[in-house]
Amino acid sequence: MASAASPTGMRGQPLSASDHAAAMMPKRRQRALVVVAGAFMMDLIDLTIVNVALPSIQRDLGADTAAMQWMVAGYAVAFAILLITGGRLGDTQGYRRLFMTGMVGFTLTSLLCGVAVSAEMLVVARLAQGATAALMLPQVMSLIQVMYPPAERIGALAVFGVLGGVAAVLGPIIGGLLIEADLFGLGWRPIFLINGPLGIVGLIAAWRLLPPGKSGHDGSVDLPGTALIAATLLALMLPLLQGREAGWPLWCLILLASAPLLGLLFIRHIKRRAGTGTGLVDPVLFANRGFSIGLSISVCFQATTTGLLFILTLTLQYGLGCTPLETALVHVPYAVGASVAIGNIARKALPRIGLKLLFLGVAVMLSGLAVLGVLIWTDGGLVGLGAALLLMGLGMGLVGGPLGPVTLSDVDLIHAGSASGTMKAVQQLGAASGAALIGGLYFTLAGGLSPEAARNAFLVTLPLLACMLLVVGFLVTRLPRDLRLFKK
Repeated sequence: MASAASPTGMRGQPLSASDHAAAMMPKRRQRALVVVAGAFMMDLIDLTIVNVALPSIQRDLGADTAAMQWMVAGYAVAFAILLITGGRLGDTQGYRRLFMTGMVGFTLTSLLCGVAVSAEMLVVARLAQGATAALMLPQVMSLIQVMYPPAERIGALAVFGVLGGVAAVLGPIIGGLLIEADLFGLGWRPIFLINGPLGIVGLIAAWRLLPPGKSGHDGSVDLPGTALIAATLLALMLPLLQGREAGWPLWCLILLASAPLLGLLFIRHIKRRAGTGTGLVDPVLFANRGFSIGLSISVCFQATTTGLLFILTLTLQYGLGCTPLETALVHVPYAVGASVAIGNIARKALPRIGLKLLFLGVAVMLSGLAVLGVLIWTDGGLVGLGAALLLMGLGMGLVGGPLGPVTLSDVDLIHAGSASGTMKAVQQLGAASGAALIGGLYFTLAGGLSPEAARNAFLVTLPLLACMLLVVGFLVTRLPRDLRLFKK
């Protein structure tokens, strides 16, 4: 039986991950799907779980506003930088091995977050947490590709589409519940410490259930490309996150000026490696109009939604005096709306009405944003805020659900892995940008975060969020109308 117990094939060659997966029984494959789905959820929840805990962390660790932004954006920046490299390492070192390596790192860095004794230590731990997640998460989709034949793969991936939409808004809910419970008098720390037992269970299950072996077509890791994109993103994000608190010193301006130059060097580098199969990103992808515009939409949309959730949790607690539990409960309708829209409405409506569905989603989100602003201004109560967030969640799902399939629709299958990794990295970059730009404007306007200042800062920031949604709508008009997705 050629399985995990048999290290070589008939010709003495090591068995690939696909060979091992082919020998898996259906029940084991289903259990393996649960393992990787759990890791997928854990990663996405940790991206936003810290939002609702920021006031508690600030009081406990004396964090300044720049540190608060880093706690949210730093995770996404580190994740975006290493995501594609993590996927390549899975090809060369083995998917199960990299998945487990990433999970060990993610578990340990989560524990470091939970025992942090200073804001600086927590920021560094969050950066490390994002970096280890970038080793773990790419293996999830790679393992799905390996374990499931094409006919069954669509159903498995559909599960992840629903989980992705729900997990993004579950973070604040779970965070609020854990903080309110104040387990063992630890306050905010259990939002990170809970990953310890979850990680141990996940590691044991991964070792027993996931197929070992490497890719049948090993790739190489583009270390110069990784270094260049890391330098570009840090030159951009470091001033945006630190500049306001530091008073915009000369080094911030120098870094901002160098970011475009570093970006050009990165573009030149990937063009030089085009066609070799060794580049971090194949530039031929960007000749695909649907893919390029889809990435632009993803950046703007992710920045908008992440920025909104970031400042909303702050406004609810600083501006309206909500407890972490009340903040969590207000987010529940958002999660419900997103899951319903992604899992039911978007999946059925996209083949029928095409890109009009994304316009509808933008319109619903704009309506929800307007209602949210009126309720914050008039102190309309938590029930009204929940109704507005239900509307926002529905709109988010109508845009976010179809956006991935639309972006990847016309990508050639030979570039599917690279395109998927690039799209996920861009989404993380959008999330980091939202925390940096929207959060930076909010903190500038909110000053000392008094109740009145926090509410006013939220209201002044809303028009910017509305403009960003209008940009999303405009970019949708630039998408090709004859995408393969809409052809029978």
